[in-house]
Amino acid sequence: MKRILGVLTTICALVGCQPNRAMYQSVDIATFAEIIQDSNVVLLDVRTQSEYEAGHIPNAILIDVTQADFLPKCKQQLPLDKTIALYCRSGNRSKKAAQLLSQKKYTVVELNTGFNSWKGKVEK
Repeated sequence: MKRILGVLTTICALVGCQPNRAMYQSVDIATFAEIIQDSNVVLLDVRTQSEYEAGHIPNAILIDVTQADFLPKCKQQLPLDKTIALYCRSGNRSKKAAQLLSQKKYTVVELNTGFNSWKGKVEK
């Protein structure tokens, strides 16, 4: 019994010491399209400049997540009091960006399937 209690105590201590994982919401196209209609949402494209120029969702701000200055640019351009709705090409980079921003206390929603699946308006 003492041994079981010791193991449980150790497990509880280890779990309790894990860092808080940042949280963000990953949504489908229909939900994303609805969310970005809200004036309290900032739309962020985290792809490269050339991808953005080839076509992007209207009113999207471009900050490339692969660049070393991604977080400093976000801090300069993105308000903490608004939801950040972001996307990339397929959903991989947007998840990385969502994780980074949510760790910095941003409220984040990301398009889980990326721009490749976007059916709405596109701007060039």
